Amino acid sequence: MNDALNFDDIIKKSVLNLDVFKSVSYIDMLFGFLCSFAIGMFIYWIYRRCFRGVVYSYNYNVSFVLMTMITALIIMTISTNIVLSLGMVGALSIVRFRTAVKDPLDIVYMFWAISAGIASGAAMYPLAIFGSLVIGLTLVILSRKKIRQQSYLLIIRHTDSATDELRDALKKLNTTLKSKNVRRGYIELTLELKLRDDNTAFMKKISDIPGIVECSLINYSGDYAQ
Repeated sequence: MNDALNFDDIIKKSVLNLDVFKSVSYIDMLFGFLCSFAIGMFIYWIYRRCFRGVVYSYNYNVSFVLMTMITALIIMTISTNIVLSLGMVGALSIVRFRTAVKDPLDIVYMFWAISAGIASGAAMYPLAIFGSLVIGLTLVILSRKKIRQQSYLLIIRHTDSATDELRDALKKLNTTLKSKNVRRGYIELTLELKLRDDNTAFMKKISDIPGIVECSLINYSGDYAQ
């Protein structure tokens, strides 16, 4: 019985004397927040520069900066107290995010912000900075490649009288038929084409064809909802 009590006392004393109960120094807090803020602003700049969607969201981009800093705050908090770390894990496990993320690349930016915040909060500043520079450079290179191969949706509504002339005009373009809807009075075509530049002079030629009701060009990233 005494041995069991002595063993429990040893465990309690060893836990209470752990170095994890010390507080974070002001210098560590300053460097952690400065590093996380700088990396968050870098993520903000990369996202704005490399964004290729339809509608740019300023609030969504700003959330990356705050997400990096908040993650660093959490890591600095749980790294100083084992009790707080267990409580923080339990509290965060019940958080549910219901915002739908349509673009898979946006999830990459979220993980980037969280990872940079973890590294900054753990005082791994060289890893956080160097890793962010490598990821940012990779995204810039890949986004430039995507510009040269940008895909668009060409939506054309026409009557039966424009079918033959429209077919001849589309042969000159590298298009792929996505859908065709036949309705009363007109036909709607949805075609995918790739442009290497911003030359859209072909739309004027198509719209001048007799029988063309409407001609629209929409940025296409693989999701019709966009």
